[in-house]
Amino acid sequence: MGWVGRLFDTRDTLARMLLLDLSGVGYLVFGTQAGRSPTALQWFLATVAFAVALVLHRRPLANLLVQAALLAVAVPVLDDTTINQVGASWALLEVAMRAPRPRTIWLAAGLLVTVDLTDSIGDPFGRVLAGAFGLLVEVGVPLLLGLVIRTTREVTRQAEQRAAEEQRRRESESRAARADERTAIARELHDVVAHHVASMVLRVGVARHVLTDLPPQVGAVFDDVHGTGTAALADLRRLVAVLRDPDGVRGDAALTAIEPAALPAALGAAIDRARQAGVTVEADIDPAVGSLDAVRGLAVLRLTQEALTNVAKHAGTSALARLSVAVVDGAVRWEVSDNGRGRVPAAVPAGGGHGVTGMRERVDVLGGHLEAGPTGEGWRVRTLLPAAVTAPTASPLSPAVTPAALTPRAGETSAGPHAPEPA
Repeated sequence: MGWVGRLFDTRDTLARMLLLDLSGVGYLVFGTQAGRSPTALQWFLATVAFAVALVLHRRPLANLLVQAALLAVAVPVLDDTTINQVGASWALLEVAMRAPRPRTIWLAAGLLVTVDLTDSIGDPFGRVLAGAFGLLVEVGVPLLLGLVIRTTREVTRQAEQRAAEEQRRRESESRAARADERTAIARELHDVVAHHVASMVLRVGVARHVLTDLPPQVGAVFDDVHGTGTAALADLRRLVAVLRDPDGVRGDAALTAIEPAALPAALGAAIDRARQAGVTVEADIDPAVGSLDAVRGLAVLRLTQEALTNVAKHAGTSALARLSVAVVDGAVRWEVSDNGRGRVPAAVPAGGGHGVTGMRERVDVLGGHLEAGPTGEGWRVRTLLPAAVTAPTASPLSPAVTPAALTPRAGETSAGPHAPEPA
């Protein structure tokens, strides 16, 4: 039914009428009875029927009324009424396909039957029966074909509606399942991970105050672990809040807010942390990053933290890393590359993490595209974050992060770009 549906599409009525008219002209020129050319009146009625079919191709009922009137005129005055009969029958077909109410279809069919039977008035009974049989072709066939096409369209429309409803139902169930999963993850984060982190932070703080005769280097390590743990707890609280109410923030669950003025200092802290780990970092940061909106600012910071951590884990602590952050026409061009010449620690697993996946998801949320892959002997990861249409605001569930709270986490675990993980 594919080509039939296309042939009788409601948008192609003009093409159908044009083909019908061309067929009528061909019949008048080549298909009339042998030795009998069409009369002037036959040409006139045919021409009027052709023109009406074209002009009223979008008004099937009006076209049927005019075609039936032309047939009523042609029946008593013409010997060959084929053109007008075909025009009226085709008009009935269009009405059967497109009439808004079934009542209109049956009234139109009754009108055409009445006009056709006028030719049998006063004829013998046998000829009346022959005329009635001819109605099966002139009225029954177009009526039946039109109703079949009409029913097929209705069935197709209902099937599409059911498919759309089923799709909406599956999406609703999927959203409900994701909401349940988020709630379960939030519960585990709160009841297990956050409690353990809080316990470790508490123990480090107690140890720092009890052990007063520690060397300055060891004390600095204790202070750093305590600060990192405190920042991790703050991030966990925000993440739990977002997981429990994802509609409370705009964008991805990991996209909490950051004060624009805090971004340069936070990027500097991330660079310092990588240098303390032994990585040589060359940074080229556009001062305009301080004017970025909160969401893209935090995205730049998290990407930088993740990429520099990956350099230390996979390229080695003696590698050379280059960080470039530029703001061009409101868009952010961010790139981190390394020379890959460092010593890879033996304790680093060879893949299986979610570092690149998390970075890519964060970038996708902002409408960008993350590129990660080898370049020469090293590795490069870069992206372009499009300019924001409106500056997102921090929600009550994700308060602005201070520079201290945004201190990079040296123990952050994720597989970096040097160990591509499976999808």
